[in-house]
Amino acid sequence: MPITLPEPKPRNIPSSYLEPCPDTHVPPTASTGSRRKRIWELGTHCHCPLVGVSLPMEVLRRLVNKSLGANAVANDYEVHAGAVSEAARRCKLSELMQSELEARYVREIYAFKAAKSSLAVAEMWVSYLKAGDIAGAFWAALTHPRCDAALQDAMCKDLHMFQHQAGAGVRLEIARFNALAEENAVLGRELGKVQERISRVMAQKTADIDRLQAELLQVRAESIAKDSRLAFMAQDIAALQASVPDLEDRQRLQKRIDHMLQRQHEQEQVLAAYRRQLQAAERNVLDKARQDRATSNLPAAPAAAEVKLHEARFDRKVVLCVGGRTGNVSNYRDVVERVGGRFAHHDGGLEDNAAVLDANLAAADLVICQTGCISHNAYWRVKDFCKRTGKQCVYVESASTSSLERGLAQLVVTAAAPEVDLQKND
Repeated sequence: MPITLPEPKPRNIPSSYLEPCPDTHVPPTASTGSRRKRIWELGTHCHCPLVGVSLPMEVLRRLVNKSLGANAVANDYEVHAGAVSEAARRCKLSELMQSELEARYVREIYAFKAAKSSLAVAEMWVSYLKAGDIAGAFWAALTHPRCDAALQDAMCKDLHMFQHQAGAGVRLEIARFNALAEENAVLGRELGKVQERISRVMAQKTADIDRLQAELLQVRAESIAKDSRLAFMAQDIAALQASVPDLEDRQRLQKRIDHMLQRQHEQEQVLAAYRRQLQAAERNVLDKARQDRATSNLPAAPAAAEVKLHEARFDRKVVLCVGGRTGNVSNYRDVVERVGGRFAHHDGGLEDNAAVLDANLAAADLVICQTGCISHNAYWRVKDFCKRTGKQCVYVESASTSSLERGLAQLVVTAAAPEVDLQKND
């Protein structure tokens, strides 16, 4: 004897979708066939949620007006209640609602054609319900050939609960909307204050720009006036130059004469100083010779005597110091300027350009070469230049300030000798 097993229930579909409700009065429908149900063939408990969800109010009022041939003066609830009552029988309004629903939800009707059983219809309805897209799915599922009374009742219950949840969501959204409206009002007031402040700042900046533009126009006008005066003065100078022939040559010769006169005056002062130094040196030599003869009681030839530095005067001569320590340059300058000379310095090619040394030598009147702090190339340059030009030069081995002082004193004594070596260490 064969054993018949009960058909298993689907896991994701509630049992209410498969068990008919005993209190639901639904007209008998065939469970087989392919013809979809009409709106007047559905249970009366399906009409209210169907009309309320699947037909927007403006569309429903348009259909009612069309069936009446005039505009209905009833309110929205009365229009809804009248449409629900008329949907239970076949009439002009129910046929208009049937046509509107078929045309509006073609996509959902076509999608539900794939369901070949009541279970498949229920699964598709649940998927649409979870997605929140229920208007077209409710119509397509209710009128599906495989939708039985139990499934219709379960769908109406789902829609009822969905509307409750939607109402709660609407209330929540209204609360959020009110909060956002209040926040928007606060932000609007703040924005108004900011815009007012920006308007004041913009007005101030506009006034500043206008003032600066006025000042700019004034400065431009003054500049144009100055340029005009310069142009007129240039024309006057050109006219004066044209009236005096050879003006540029005369000016150049006059400058040259003035320079030569100044140089002559300086040379005369230097010559007078040399004469005083020579007389002082001669007196010192004679005094030294007398002292030596008095001490040794022997005749002696006159010898060169050192001149003290405070007795020497250089009268604005340029004294070039080549080499030496960088830290002693200021001391060298003080010593040279104390005796009336003009100090010049070259580090001997350590950092200064060696090519500048020739120009410094040519501009100098006296040269002191500190051989202990100088490069070989600079040393031979100094020695060769002084030999060729006959310029006075003293070579000092030590870089101390006292050696520089002795070198300056030696320059006074050796006015006739171009080169003197002082190889002494302090």
